[in-house]
Amino acid sequence: MTATVIDGKAFAAKVRGQVADHVARLKEAHGITPGLAVVLVGEDPASQVYVRSKGKMTVEVGMKSVEHKLDADTSEADLLAVVKSLNEDPEIHGILVQLPLPGHLNEDLVINSIDPAKDVDGFHISNVGLLGTGQKSMVPCTPLGCLMMLRDHHGSLSGLNAVVIGRSNIVGKPMAQLLLGDSCTVTIAHSRTKDIQDVVRGADVVVAAVGRPEMVTGEWIKPGATVIDVGINRIDAPEKGEGKTRLVGDCNYDSCAEVAGAITPVPGGVGPMTIACLLANTVTACCRANGLAEPEGLTA
Repeated sequence: MTATVIDGKAFAAKVRGQVADHVARLKEAHGITPGLAVVLVGEDPASQVYVRSKGKMTVEVGMKSVEHKLDADTSEADLLAVVKSLNEDPEIHGILVQLPLPGHLNEDLVINSIDPAKDVDGFHISNVGLLGTGQKSMVPCTPLGCLMMLRDHHGSLSGLNAVVIGRSNIVGKPMAQLLLGDSCTVTIAHSRTKDIQDVVRGADVVVAAVGRPEMVTGEWIKPGATVIDVGINRIDAPEKGEGKTRLVGDCNYDSCAEVAGAITPVPGGVGPMTIACLLANTVTACCRANGLAEPEGLTA
């Protein structure tokens, strides 16, 4: 068996197209432009690249893009003041504080200072609680992207056995809640799970989000299962030359692809969906703020 490749890059382009269409309708029918503000503290290279990409794609879909770049030694009070000003700005519908923050800043305090209705990352404790109780919330972008791809591939997820490997607040836990919401039977596996290979082998859907390079092999996968690989790990690649590296997921792609029915690649799988879903969340937040119908297919 050779798995069908779930092309996250192509799917993300489709989602961005849907977002752009809805933004155009909001402008034409209501004179409203969704606005996304990103706050970056410090000069972490990966965060800088990510923020630039977010800003570029925000503009490409027709939305307003605002960036606040703060020095690494910015005080907590000054950062909270920036967040407060964005909370109060009616032209900003989504606020994202780029993580990680410098060590002297309390990430939980900062995230929970964002207006929950503008928390397009879905990390605010209010949104976590709403998602956990099956109520309308802002949904974390990476799990939302995974859910969209699974729905697109399977149609209905009802009754499927799903295993989420990893219990992080950013991916593992919200992913499990979303799968429960679509009537899957869900198990969360992690580093302390006994006989984890046997647990995973019973799954129709495997979402690997554990942060360990190529941990999941084909021997773990039930024939025909769908594998969503959230991991992005950089490992040494001596075959490419001295000091060279390459990106791999949490799954050993080649061995899993021989057994699975469908699989996401790394890179080009879940990664592109994260920014696409950030844009989708911003449009959803804008519609909710203005009492308008939410865009179909862009939220959970």
